[in-house]
Amino acid sequence: MDYLISLAIGLLVGVLYGALDFRSPAPPAIALVGLLGMLLGEKLWPMGRHLVSGWLS
Repeated sequence: MDYLISLAIGLLVGVLYGALDFRSPAPPAIALVGLLGMLLGEKLWPMGRHLVSGWLS
C-alpha cells in the first residue's frame, strides 16, 4: 500500500510541476527547498493534531 500512495503522490507532484511549467528534474536549490517543505510538513501534521486535540478537550 505504501508504494501505491508514494506513486499517487509522485504523480500529483508531477502534474503540479507540469501545470507550473517547472523543468524536471528541478534545479538543486528548488529540490532542496521542496524536500525541506516535505520534512516540515511531516513534522507539523502531528503537532497540529496535538494542538487541536488540546483545544477541543
